Amino acid sequence: MGVFASENNIFRKPIGHCKNRDSPYPRTKLEIVYMQNGKEKIIIVGLRILGESIEFYEESMAELGRLVESAGGEVIARLDQSREKPVPATFIGKGKLDELKSIVEMEKCYSVIFDDDLKPNQKRNIEYALGGEVKVIDRSGLILDIFASRAKTAEAKIQVELAQLEYLRPRLTGMWEHLSRQYGGSIGARGPGEKQLETDRRVLDKRISVLRRKLGQIEKQRRVRRQHRKGVFRVALLGYTNAGKSTLLNAITNARAFAGNKLFATLDPRTRVYRYTTGRKVLFTDTVGFIRKLPHHLVESFRSTLAEAGEADIIIIVADASHPALRDHLEVVSAELERMEIDGRRRLLVLNKTDLIDDTAYAELTRRYSGPEVVFVSAKIGTGIDRLLDKILEYIPTLSVSENPI
Repeated sequence: MGVFASENNIFRKPIGHCKNRDSPYPRTKLEIVYMQNGKEKIIIVGLRILGESIEFYEESMAELGRLVESAGGEVIARLDQSREKPVPATFIGKGKLDELKSIVEMEKCYSVIFDDDLKPNQKRNIEYALGGEVKVIDRSGLILDIFASRAKTAEAKIQVELAQLEYLRPRLTGMWEHLSRQYGGSIGARGPGEKQLETDRRVLDKRISVLRRKLGQIEKQRRVRRQHRKGVFRVALLGYTNAGKSTLLNAITNARAFAGNKLFATLDPRTRVYRYTTGRKVLFTDTVGFIRKLPHHLVESFRSTLAEAGEADIIIIVADASHPALRDHLEVVSAELERMEIDGRRRLLVLNKTDLIDDTAYAELTRRYSGPEVVFVSAKIGTGIDRLLDKILEYIPTLSVSENPI
């Protein structure tokens, strides 16, 4: 896959409700999104569970669009449905699935991405209903694809591959069925049967075992490096993806780390030193960002990377102050920290990107997020950085003369 145009280039044109009179399910508006050419065409599909906040759902779908953009695609259509619960066999209702097939045929689009995770049988059934040639991806599959494209170091590649294989294993049967439908019973393309599936599972399991061993070795090396850093005050930068963690690291330490305005620009942790005028040293570590509905395979694979945060003296939660879903982002980060069992660490909340909000919004944020553990900054233009460093200094105990050199 490749990235779709930025939100500023999206022009939505309502085309009505596209109702199917035979459908017993509630209908929702379909919007065709006309965008730039030259990128993989994507249809995104969302299911809002009745009772779920409309604002939360819309933000999730908008975020899915940004994920498609990060992956290199172009959203050309969006399909929505509201139901009490997903359909066990096809996730969305039959009428909505028929509607999706019509859009696929009309737009000649062969990639469909769902905003939620699909069970293997749901993915198979949807692909079959759409004609067998349409690629159906769920949110986890898309995020894994983005991580694979971002992985540069050997460690990141191992972590991503492990997560991909864990995700792929229960979907092997569907892949073979898809192949059999595509080529029918022609010579050389008949169904592989249980024997071939078992062979593939053994191959996957063997590779997973090898990758886990490699990650175990890497974690040992990380523990040794962390041991050498004992005695140096450590700060971990965590937060929602694209909150500006790398930009903040650069502003504090002149790290020159890549800080792109896109989701998951950082996969590998980067540790840099800041030295106060008194001579005291602090290690700042920038880590991978979080996102709602983060695949659990990824969390497990990156556990060794995120262990840097678990041993930090302070965790700085970096959040985008200009984002309308700020509160949701903070809740996601808090939930992920709890899931990784590093929620008890001392924390500071850094509300970044204040250069993007006006005085009224700033005043509202200072009212809502007040207290000594909150610092407002703009890492891009440097405002608030000195106050943040002063706040960190308050937490640093008196260092011994045996402080480890870096």
